Amino acid sequence: MNANDTSVSQTLQGKRVLVTGHTGFKGSWLCIWLHEMGAKVVGVALDPLTDRDNYVLSGIGQKMEADIRADIRDRQQMQEIFAKYQPEIVFHLAAQPLVRLSYEIPVETYETNVMGTINVMEAIRHTDSVRVAVMVTTDKCYENKEQKEGYVETDAMGGYDPYSSSKGACEIAISSWRRSFFNPADYGTKHHVSIASVRAGNVVGGGDWAKDRIVPDCIRALEAGQPINIRSPHSIRPWQHVLEPLSGYLLLAAKMWHEPTAYCEGWNFGPRADSTTPVWDVASLIVKHYGSGELHDVSNPNDLHEASLLTLDITKARTQLGWQPRTDIAQCCRLTADWYRRYRNEDVYRLCCHQIEEFTSFSCEPTS
Repeated sequence: MNANDTSVSQTLQGKRVLVTGHTGFKGSWLCIWLHEMGAKVVGVALDPLTDRDNYVLSGIGQKMEADIRADIRDRQQMQEIFAKYQPEIVFHLAAQPLVRLSYEIPVETYETNVMGTINVMEAIRHTDSVRVAVMVTTDKCYENKEQKEGYVETDAMGGYDPYSSSKGACEIAISSWRRSFFNPADYGTKHHVSIASVRAGNVVGGGDWAKDRIVPDCIRALEAGQPINIRSPHSIRPWQHVLEPLSGYLLLAAKMWHEPTAYCEGWNFGPRADSTTPVWDVASLIVKHYGSGELHDVSNPNDLHEASLLTLDITKARTQLGWQPRTDIAQCCRLTADWYRRYRNEDVYRLCCHQIEEFTSFSCEPTS
């Protein structure tokens, strides 16, 4: 969020908000922020992956209106949950989110990411209470041409690996459902739903323990007193702290609530230009702010394909939403390392709230 943070909180306060994937990394942070805003949060997700996940350590599930275990691939169950809790706003984050894992379970990746998203949209379609839906995909939904220029929201969808291509398919499905069932031209007559998709880059922050992600890999090695093995040291990513895209999602939802036909589109939420940096540099900053550790280059030319360059153009979010990134790459990595240095000895919910407060105190990047 930006200069209008207070108006966003006022809009979301007291709203019935359903979050899919709330036990995940981004989902748990989103639920904490929503709870602090005074929203009535219902979470729908599978079990957390580890007992150290941010969801578990923060105890956010105990503070929510409902903490539900369900699989988004079960269409009937989704519709029953929506019918029972009657959400007004939906944030859909549940997904199989890992590129390398998608090579191992491509069918499950598609079932979860594509059909799961369709099942959520069908539940939205059959629940009269829903007014706003923010569907989270990824920057990897674009057909990646390894270009230096950032991708804009109108660029072609695609994807090399099963994960990326499944998210491109999600975007096509969301666009289809918007045109077919949630068309802005029919708002107020045939439906009352404003639906948008949001795309963010490589997100880092406290409480993420997923396999094959740079920060969790760094922290596991640091805690074990081992060197950090860097698989793709030269790959360039648009790194951003988890609170950056979440601030965009929250701002967008508030805008959609007040002007439902003006913002129901696709949106990029990327970092500042200086945060698009190689993996090696990010790992180096984590080591610096954590206070110890060493890096080893273990790149293998025969490894599974992952895009080496992918950046987003965020001009649309800047100009039409008034959203700006708040953190540079150093602040992003400092906040992240700080969480991992402190989580074992502090109240994690309060730690997260403190970082949200610190994040919102940062100045936004000036519009160029």
